[in-house]
Amino acid sequence: MFHVEHLQGKCSTWNIRLNIDFLMACGYKKAMAHIISITNQKGGVGKTTSSISLSTALAKSGVDVLLIDADSQFNTTSGLNAQNNRTFYDFLWSEGPDFSSYVQATKYPTLSLIGADPRLSGLEFEWSGLDQNKHILKRKMELIEKNYDFIFIDCPPSLGLLTVNALVASKFFIVPLQCEYYALEGLSLLLNTACTIKENLNPDLTLQGILLTMFDSRNTLSHKVVEQVRLHFKNKVFQTVIPRNVRLSEAPSHGIPISDYAPDSSGALAYNKLAEELIERLNFKKAFKENVLQ
Repeated sequence: MFHVEHLQGKCSTWNIRLNIDFLMACGYKKAMAHIISITNQKGGVGKTTSSISLSTALAKSGVDVLLIDADSQFNTTSGLNAQNNRTFYDFLWSEGPDFSSYVQATKYPTLSLIGADPRLSGLEFEWSGLDQNKHILKRKMELIEKNYDFIFIDCPPSLGLLTVNALVASKFFIVPLQCEYYALEGLSLLLNTACTIKENLNPDLTLQGILLTMFDSRNTLSHKVVEQVRLHFKNKVFQTVIPRNVRLSEAPSHGIPISDYAPDSSGALAYNKLAEELIERLNFKKAFKENVLQ
């Protein structure tokens, strides 16, 4: 079984950076970012929606977030109405410590993006002959992680070399899981892959949580899936459940996150709650306070 570390936090609010200039003056030093891969080799489970919505919810609270689109379909990029001129593909092949030209600003002051483009689909072949090709992204992350509180990587829907690179570079990973029967079938393969990476490539890798998505309260099967997943994985499952919501489906076509497109919708409210839960799990506020007082 894949073991996870569950950090119990006591944070009751997640708007934690209202006066950053004052804190910096008091000796606050930014810790390294929490690098979190959002991954599932099965497509259509709400991975990209979760990447955008969770990143936006955290950024709107004032937390510094970098969102990386590692999928050649570049849905995260288009979902934020961003350009894909200099992209994650270029970033991975870049040399030198300067990464700023690959990072795009968004309409949110504390949310940045490294976009994707279709060239990522050929990267596995291009990297096949390279030494240490599972650590390429990890070396890149070491250059930028001190600049952010959170870095989310929206992984492609596969367990190929890009996803392996993301998991090797990450401290945590989140698995969006659709509340349907077939969604459970690939979960064990993903967790076994993560376990192998933890044992051989990244001993710090930890399952932060399984995120239940597309929950339909009218559907008996949805309730049974939730029950079975919670029974088996217990506190490895987020308490927050993302409902099946028309507004969540509509938002990407407008290039607008759900928090702006329909801020009072059940989908937007669920992702706000998820952001609070993640902050609490990571004990982010407590760590922040202790850093200030040092």
